[in-house]
Amino acid sequence: MTTTTPSGAPARAGAPPPLRRNRDFLLLWTGAGATQFGARIGVIAYPLLVLWGDGTAADAGLVAFAGLLPMLVLQLPAGVVVDRWDRRRLMLVCNMVGLATMVSVVAAIVADAVWLPHLLVAAFVDGAATIFYQLAERTAVRNVVHEDHLPSALAQNEARGRAAGLLGQPVGGAAFAVAGWLPFGAVAAGHLLSLINLRLVKTPFQEERAPGERDWKAEVMQGLSWLWGQKFLRAAIGVVAVTNLLFQIVNMAPLVVIKDQGGSAAQVGLIGLVSGVGGVVGALSGGKLLTGIRLPNILIGTLATWSVLVPVAALTTRYWAMLVLYAAMSAAGAALNVGAGAYMAQLVPDEIHGKAMSAVMLSSWGANSLGALAAGFLLAAFSTGTVLLGVSAALLLCTLAAALSPSIRRQ
Repeated sequence: MTTTTPSGAPARAGAPPPLRRNRDFLLLWTGAGATQFGARIGVIAYPLLVLWGDGTAADAGLVAFAGLLPMLVLQLPAGVVVDRWDRRRLMLVCNMVGLATMVSVVAAIVADAVWLPHLLVAAFVDGAATIFYQLAERTAVRNVVHEDHLPSALAQNEARGRAAGLLGQPVGGAAFAVAGWLPFGAVAAGHLLSLINLRLVKTPFQEERAPGERDWKAEVMQGLSWLWGQKFLRAAIGVVAVTNLLFQIVNMAPLVVIKDQGGSAAQVGLIGLVSGVGGVVGALSGGKLLTGIRLPNILIGTLATWSVLVPVAALTTRYWAMLVLYAAMSAAGAALNVGAGAYMAQLVPDEIHGKAMSAVMLSSWGANSLGALAAGFLLAAFSTGTVLLGVSAALLLCTLAAALSPSIRRQ
């Protein structure tokens, strides 16, 4: 007896072909990787453009705030759109919007007409396109791979994201050192490659939807209602949301330290490279951790690890120490992300996957824009050591809250 895999290839029942032979998954994986690579270049390129120009840390915080603001204001509508519209077509539109936006930034830099309000708008528009694209891609994976391969596919996706961070920041720093417009041109190239790959995918990215009228307000509330009914997720996300906000400060701190010490953009990029290596190791180990360690224990262990590493980072400005510390922080976070992704993929019904994921992403990442804004102003007003010690105290409270929460411990 034979069956059909999500990519359309025949396979024996109970014995799907290896994931590496799933053509549509590979196209989706590499296309999304190109956009993630571009996004990681953009993360470093914007503050470099501001800080190594005439801007301040507060200006850099404003641009980061604009790029992350869509996560707060568009996450829930994105969930409804992802579940209602064709996900592949939506991803194509997002790439076209991102491509046009990056071309406008390149043109401004080449013409020596960089203007902070333009950067704010460009960061917001590209961030908005990224919200819709990433949510559509996250919810599409389960429809492109066999259910037996879902944990491996999610681990590969997390490793891909960490590899994008591994390469994106050093490439962005090196490209900026060559020409200010070059990193933004690379972001545009990533959008273009993703467009090409998506045009080649044949598998539908969602199951058949029942016809009928839909209520936008009800659909938005559906994801929030589902999340509210999940006691463990509700408690865990409350803690994670605070740590995500705090890490906007942690991640901007080394840029300020390196700039104040007369360092180069390439040194900033190297921190991203080493952090990416740590993230890839953490992501690849995340799938193995799930077989022997419960997700609540992974969460508490990750928080405890950060509570130790961040205060050490606060007490040193040595470059080699920052490399080691940020790699370790990244590894711990990546392992946690793999565990959370596998848990969500197995728990959420496909017909509300977009809405549920949007509710989760809004709750856990929505405040990041405020964290970026706070990072800019705090690092402009106080020393990095003082700011990071304050972050360390908050992380310790988060660790204690998770360890003492009955909803988390009893999951």
